[in-house]
Parts: sequence; structure tokens; C-alpha cells
Amino acid sequence: MKTWHYGRISDVKRSAGLPLSYYLILILCLASNTALAECLNTPIKADLTSFYSNSWGIDHRNTRYQPASSLTAENAATLQLKWTYGLAHETPRSFPLVTKDTIFIGDSNHGLVALERETGCERWVYEHDGLITSAIIPGNIRRAKAKDQPILVFADRFSGVYAVDAQTGQLVWHITLEDHLVPLYSGTPLVTKDTVFVPISSMEVGLSVNPFYGCCTTSGGMAAFDINTGEKKWYLPTIKEEAKVTGSHFGFVEKWGPSGAPVWGAPSYDSTRNWLFFGSGQNYSHPTTDTSDAIFAVDATSGEVQWVKQFTANDAFNAACTISLRHPNCAKPTGPDVDFGAPTLLARTPDGKDILLAGQKSGDVHAMNPDTGKLYWSQKLGRGGIIGGVHWGLAVNESTGTIFVPINDRSAMDYPSPGTPSPGLYALDIESGELRWQFSRDSRCDDEECMYGLSSAITAANDIVVTASMDGYLEVMNAADGKLLWSHDTWKTYDSVNGVAVQGGSFDTHGPMIADDQVMVTSGYRYISNQRGGNAFLVFQLAAPNE
Repeated sequence: MKTWHYGRISDVKRSAGLPLSYYLILILCLASNTALAECLNTPIKADLTSFYSNSWGIDHRNTRYQPASSLTAENAATLQLKWTYGLAHETPRSFPLVTKDTIFIGDSNHGLVALERETGCERWVYEHDGLITSAIIPGNIRRAKAKDQPILVFADRFSGVYAVDAQTGQLVWHITLEDHLVPLYSGTPLVTKDTVFVPISSMEVGLSVNPFYGCCTTSGGMAAFDINTGEKKWYLPTIKEEAKVTGSHFGFVEKWGPSGAPVWGAPSYDSTRNWLFFGSGQNYSHPTTDTSDAIFAVDATSGEVQWVKQFTANDAFNAACTISLRHPNCAKPTGPDVDFGAPTLLARTPDGKDILLAGQKSGDVHAMNPDTGKLYWSQKLGRGGIIGGVHWGLAVNESTGTIFVPINDRSAMDYPSPGTPSPGLYALDIESGELRWQFSRDSRCDDEECMYGLSSAITAANDIVVTASMDGYLEVMNAADGKLLWSHDTWKTYDSVNGVAVQGGSFDTHGPMIADDQVMVTSGYRYISNQRGGNAFLVFQLAAPNE
């Protein structure tokens, strides 16, 4: 893997065997495309003095609240598209990291890209052929006799976690979890001063669709690595018991259990307690455990469990069940698959009390005492299902004591979803869980690919909330009453700053980012149940006061 950038024309160096005419033709070709030509003089280095987030959840507590924003209910209607960058993959799944002058975004099958914030021009690209599935997270390598080295950390769904130099895009380290046979790195790492915490899932959830695969022997977990060296500090599996043979099918394919309880989302971190909080998913096979569909509190230094609270028992499910409930690898009895895929959120009430919040794919939101796991309240807002309920994440405005809950409630892959769907955005009182308001609208059509629902995470700032729906609308709501303030339909083609053909699509996963007067989001997600793919990275900006 290597790094490249547009750079300046004067920086182009000849390689052995290539005539000067080759470079003249290249320059003429670039000049014929105005957008690319304007990017030729983009400087490589970014301003790294400050960042607009330090984790998937904007802050380490995963509040998804952006304090550094000028977007309000009064000016939201003036948002307009500033520029579009064409991504290489029709299922983008990365959350941007923003500085004063740069946006870092993962582009699967292309690499980690540093874009000038004003123009969208590339500063550099760390070429990476894999699937970048996480937010981009800042960190620092400590040097004994030199300045700290700023790095960017991201996860590849299958190949592990990477750190690259934030100024040059050069690889610093690459880590994988050797304790696990088939790890899946779906969640965003959390980076503190000296540690990188990595959520661990398992490929067995998908391998189970092969009827000749002996399902299942692995579990999820949380791992901690030294940020300076990439060396492992500790690994905590969510299931302590080793899997054993529990039966067979076809006469020779062994069945195994217990297994599963993956960790899909980024942990939240409390620096005062020095604890991590995270949720687990369902078991993949029987017997089930008391650590699936549960919330964990873990000491960040040692990995020692402080408490575990399970919310749904006996939930055994894997991808084989979406093929057929009679599939030999589908767990029997089959559970509802209502895991905690969304990251936990550690909030503070207006009177200063800590409260731990967790949204579940069952459509429930739970509020707990972070010291003990004691339940304060639960509120059921949707029917739930295998893609939510609460699928990717909550947001909170602590100053008003409001929790914002996106509900998807969409059925998928013909898997049973009993009950009436209730997709939309819900605002709850943080102290009591009582409903303050809800926003919902009709789907744009009856086709499966354009059903309305809020699967992606949301982001709040000031007196607004920004959402992105599965049927392609980026929208801003008033945080006080849920009134729709602004909406943009992304199901269209766009001109891109990098000359790539761009089409918007469904919104899912990490959702919108807010910074200053801008909103940034990736549009497109062809992954589950015929969603509409797209490859648009869109940057919107408030109109200038005199416009």
C-alpha cells in the first residue's frame, strides 16, 4: 500500500522509461477537467491543531452532540450543497474526522482520503483495497526524544485496525486479534491517550449460511492495544466458556455452542471511573449465555468486568435463519435477534447525575446507573427486528435533558417481524424516559428499497437534530418540538470534485457529521435487504448572511 496525492505540477518526477510526452499528456488530460485541474496545487499538509471529534460519538461518552456548530433552528433552512466527492464503493461505511481545514474519510476499495475542507480536493490518499467500516479517529504516538506523531486510526471490516500518519498518510502500524479464529472488525475503535480499544465481532454470523459449516465456536469481545506499538494489552471475550459439540446434522457436520454475543459498536468511556461501557449481540448457537444482548461495564486498564446486565435472554440467531428457519445451522429455537448494535451513551442529566443509555434492536431504550447497571427506566418505541429498532445510535442534548432516538422498524429478508412498525425520530426526557415528541413521515414509495426508517445514527447540535433516512433524505429537525426545518433528497446524480460519477442512495450506519456551519454525510448503502446503493460524500454549508 502506498500514498499518493495530486500535489503541484512542479512536484511531478519522471520514472525510468517514461518519456516527457507522457507527463505532458497527463497534465493536459487533467487540465481538461476543471475540477481536477483546480486541485493540482492542493497542499499535502493539514492543520491538525484541533479536531471536531475524538470518537465515533463525537466525544468519548458517545453523546453524538457537536458543541462546535453554528447550525441552529433559525438558520437551518439556508443549508446548501457545497461540494460532492465521488467514492469508490456503493456501500460507504465511514464517519469523517474534521479539522479546521481538512476532512478525513474512509473510502472502501480506494483508501483513507484527506480532503481539503473548502474545495474537496485531495491532499493525500492512503491506498487501501479493503472495506473501511469505521469512523476515522485521531491519536498520538508518543516519542521519547521527538515530537508526538499524530495518527489516524480506522478499522477494516475483515483485516484489522490500521494507524497512518495524519500528515502524510504513511502506514504506522496494523493490528489484528490473534486470539480469535475469524474476527470481524465492524465497530469503530476508541482511542485514549495510550490505548486503542477495539470492538470484536465474528465472521461466523455469516459463515453459518453454509450448511456444511460447523456453527459456531467463537464469541465477540473487546480488545485493548498499546497505541505506540500496536501490541495487545488485554482481550475480554464476551463468553468465557469454550464451545463444545452439541449435536450434528447431515450425519457429519458438528454443531457447537455457546457462541456469538458480538460487540458491534464503539464503546463509551468514562475517564473518571476509567471504565468502558459497551453492548453485546445475540448468541449464534445454543446453549445461550447470560452475556448476550447485554450491557458490559469494564475496567479500561485491566479488562476486568465490573458488571453485566442482560436485557433479552435466549436470543439465538445467525444469518442462516435469514435463508430459512429450517436451515440446519439456524438456531432452534430461534431468537428475535434484538442485540445492542448501537454504541452505549454515557450522559449527564441537567442536575449533573451520570446516566448510561442504550438503544436496542428490540425498539427499546434503557437508562441505567453506570456504577451498578441498575435500571432507571425502559421505553419501548418500536416493534424492533433484525435491522432495528435502534440500529446504529442515539444522540443527547444534555442542556435540555433530551435523548433523541432514531427508530428503523423495517422488515428485512422476509424474516418475521411481528407488530406494527413505528419508524421515526423520538425525543425522550432523560430523567423519566417520557416522550416529549416524535417525528415520522410516509415512505416515498411502497418498494422495499425506499421504505422510510431511521437506521443510521443521528447527530445533535444547539437546538437541532440531523437525521438521514433509509429512503434517501437528509433532514434537520427542531430539537424542541420535532418540526422539520430542512430536507434534501439525495436520490439524484451529482457532479463531483474528483471527476467520479456520483449517485446518492440510502442512508445507514454512521450518519451525519456536523462541524461549524457544515453538515457532512455519505449517501448509499447497498448491504441489507435491497437498499439503494450510492457513492456520494456530500458537504453542505449554511449560506452566507448576505446571500
